[in-house]
Amino acid sequence: MAEPTPQNWRLTDEYLSETLVGHDPQLEAALAAQRAAGLPDIEVAPVSGKLLNLIVRMSGARRVLEIGALGGYSTIWLARGVGEGGNVTSIEAEPDNAAVARANLDAAGVGARVAIRIGRAAEVLPTLEGSDPFDLVFIDADKESNTVYLDWAARLGRPGTVIVLDNIGRTGDVADADNTDPMVVGTREGLRMLGSDPRFDATALQTVGLKGWDGVAIALVV
Repeated sequence: MAEPTPQNWRLTDEYLSETLVGHDPQLEAALAAQRAAGLPDIEVAPVSGKLLNLIVRMSGARRVLEIGALGGYSTIWLARGVGEGGNVTSIEAEPDNAAVARANLDAAGVGARVAIRIGRAAEVLPTLEGSDPFDLVFIDADKESNTVYLDWAARLGRPGTVIVLDNIGRTGDVADADNTDPMVVGTREGLRMLGSDPRFDATALQTVGLKGWDGVAIALVV
């Protein structure tokens, strides 16, 4: 039996990606553009991008909100999921990141489906009130603001809206009540909100792989 080491997690993740996701020139070009622009290597792994795409398609989501675009890698997966006639609103705090994302989305042929809103999400989200509800919300931004983003996800959604909250494992530190790292504290507060706020019904999965020891929470707005 293989040892449960980070190296073997990575090898298994690469095997799963090769087997179930395959090679995609547009997505690989998007990653190359992110690297060339000096963006941090924090986008979702290929198997996680495919999972997002499948959740969008399985839920029938046509209007998707993404909080945290980075260079648009996950955005491409989401935009492909909504299909023709669907749309994605993606919020990105950094203008340089948003420019990379816009170029990647256009190069991937899904630019027309995506509106990028530049600014801090806590300031952009209130401007979306009054629009049609979102069918799915993907949250992958600063962890310190998770409760703010979850609150807005419920307010901008509807009963049945799917919420995906990324990076909830924090290499196991999330279970350490004494850990005061702001990202860990923000993650715990977000999970606590998903477990106690009556607007949500949620669960979470630990993951290991290309991005180390992490996890994702999935919720419904009820």
